[in-house]
Amino acid sequence: MNPDRIAKALAAVPVLDTAEAAGPHLASTPDTVSWGWMPAAGDGAVLEVAPGDVVTVDTVSHEGILGDQGRDPVRFFGGFGVPPEAVLSDAAAIARGDLPHDPRVDGPHVVAGPVAVAGARPGDVLSVTVLDLVPRVPYGIVSTRHGLGALPGEVIGDDPVFSAFCLVEDGVGSIALRGDDPERRARFPLAPFLGFVGVAGPERIHSVAPGPHGGNIDVRLLGVGSTVHLPVAAPGGLLGVGDPHFAQGDGEVALTAFEAPLRATLRLDLVPADEVPERFGTLTGPLGETPELWIPIGLDPDLDEAMRNAVRRSLDLLGHRYGMDRRQAYGYLSVATHYAVSQVVDGTKGVHGAIRKADFG
Repeated sequence: MNPDRIAKALAAVPVLDTAEAAGPHLASTPDTVSWGWMPAAGDGAVLEVAPGDVVTVDTVSHEGILGDQGRDPVRFFGGFGVPPEAVLSDAAAIARGDLPHDPRVDGPHVVAGPVAVAGARPGDVLSVTVLDLVPRVPYGIVSTRHGLGALPGEVIGDDPVFSAFCLVEDGVGSIALRGDDPERRARFPLAPFLGFVGVAGPERIHSVAPGPHGGNIDVRLLGVGSTVHLPVAAPGGLLGVGDPHFAQGDGEVALTAFEAPLRATLRLDLVPADEVPERFGTLTGPLGETPELWIPIGLDPDLDEAMRNAVRRSLDLLGHRYGMDRRQAYGYLSVATHYAVSQVVDGTKGVHGAIRKADFG
């Protein structure tokens, strides 16, 4: 790619290498991340905070450091014209370090944490509010690999992996129209979010499939100003975050979206167990929220069942939060709530709703 074009992008979005930040700060290093797995109950926390504390996390994308991309981000991104000094040092340290990663067994995601919240107990809810998301570089990757995605085997054929380079230009994202002509590009809006926000379960959980713990939910509405409510299953909660995105379409059909590192500023609040039923009803999995919306999330390996679960979560929420009769709520959801496929690529599929708070005064 034209080096002047990349230099212009770097001037507009300079490299934000890991550094100390005000308040609690979590850098992604071989000692503070797990590669491909969620924290488990009993794991030692790499950071402990009090309820209500604000934490800054420097997240790292797995794209560019995976074994099928050479496990050398300086060389990999250099192939697209990125100079060595524009590659994050923490990404290079994780890729080149001794942190084991077997793609046949481990998930791809670099999960920062665990972060313990003092006093969190099973039955409580950990509410993770996104206060800010800052791009750490102006580039990233969207990829498909190994027979995965919505159309496994149809698009890239027998190639084990295809990596498309995306660039931030003039405040929007861009992707080449053709692989052999990187200068002609389609442009699309940016909407950063963390695809991975989860708490520990009793046992270690693979990073790919989302579940009651949250994890790799990939709901694009959960950007700045949003909150993810997660039922605590282990003492301290043991939060893990990662899978940063600059943009994603509902469905995430290719397998990944615009994967690129973010500096995330998060507030970690704790809802005591005795307050959970009135606020959320029976919360058995992740629930999203923005100032305008409730975002119930349905998960299941079968997409139809994921849709049904999203509707069930919606009915429970409306009944407990607003006292709405279940049959009336069913009708309301049909006329006023939009449901979208979050992703179809993580084994466990996701569907999320968008319930307007303003409809209830």
